[in-house]
Amino acid sequence: MSAPGRTDLPLEGMLVVDFSQFLSGPLCALKLADLGARVIKIERPGQGDLCRTLYLTDTDIAGTNSLFHAINRNKESFTADLRNPDDRAMLNRLVARADVVMQNFRPGVMDRQGFGYEAVRALNPDIVYAAISGYGEDGPWVDLPGQDLLAQARSGLLWLTGSAGDPPMPMGLAVADMLAGNALAQGILAALIRRLRTGRGALVQTSLLEALLDFQFEVLTTHLNDGRRPPMRPEVNGAHAYLGAPYGVYRTEDGWLALAMTPSLERLATLMGIAGLEPYYTDRSAAMRARDTIKRVIAEAVAARPTAHWLALLQPADIWCAEVLDWPGLFASEAFRRLGMVQRIADDTVALDTLRGPLRIDGAALTNPRPAPALGADRDRIIREFGLVPEPGETTTTRISAT
Repeated sequence: MSAPGRTDLPLEGMLVVDFSQFLSGPLCALKLADLGARVIKIERPGQGDLCRTLYLTDTDIAGTNSLFHAINRNKESFTADLRNPDDRAMLNRLVARADVVMQNFRPGVMDRQGFGYEAVRALNPDIVYAAISGYGEDGPWVDLPGQDLLAQARSGLLWLTGSAGDPPMPMGLAVADMLAGNALAQGILAALIRRLRTGRGALVQTSLLEALLDFQFEVLTTHLNDGRRPPMRPEVNGAHAYLGAPYGVYRTEDGWLALAMTPSLERLATLMGIAGLEPYYTDRSAAMRARDTIKRVIAEAVAARPTAHWLALLQPADIWCAEVLDWPGLFASEAFRRLGMVQRIADDTVALDTLRGPLRIDGAALTNPRPAPALGADRDRIIREFGLVPEPGETTTTRISAT
């Protein structure tokens, strides 16, 4: 189901059968749908994806919520009871037609349901089968809940954000789910390319923990090679465990200013009229040891003037800095407007604004106005379209093209 006027999206004609729920798997499927794939979401009758009702927001959308629609727009819903032999037979036939099958349950769950990798590959030998777990397929954490905040807590990430005196600081969104979903989408695309070259399917796997570790690869590489000392969050204006002053966010007279790396501490101090930092101009090791001292001096100076003053002074001098915006401030900016990131999704019962995908292909943004489907809304049509009710004695051992 491509965007209106778009018939050349990269994954046009690809069929994705998605058993996943909550956030990580559906986020991956959303990325594939944005690229033109047809995504059929498999849901339990009566309840569906728990994300429809579990996440509480102040924005009720036709009995579900804004998060569910943001993650599941431009998909189709097929309800099936995996304990029902007729539904299982229909799913077998649908899986045999798929290019990609996805799930994000704990290891072993889909095997017990009869839709693990080996069972699906028996129906569809060149399938790309993709799975997200919490912590991998074995080990002491394999049966623990693969939930975003819990994965963040175990990954070490909470000790990177904030300053030294702050408690462990989680990210303000479900970063593990988002990163794992994007990583799985990357793996699926690579597997599809290999299948075009070789005809071979693939088993693509990742986990919330692996995605969070990869997210930290820059600083973990430093940690692995510096005697494995714990990261040292700055005492003042922490923004990066391993970068020196002035890197951080500083309070101004009327707001906040972000200061990134600067090629010359001397140039920054001169422009800002700061004295007392001369011993650190050329001695980088001393400057790193005195990171918090330098930040305190800079913070005192920054607080004396408005944000606009510092931007007007520092930006023309190519000092890397930025105003700190909240969402209303961002939305009011011309830079945000020019990106055209907000799209309207709507049908006869649902209408809401959400964000498009971040990619543009041949200059065109990946947009589609279809909201998330009502539970089971597409079941009857999919049954007819794919002929999912088998004839007596008919089997589903042959893969048929999704197109």
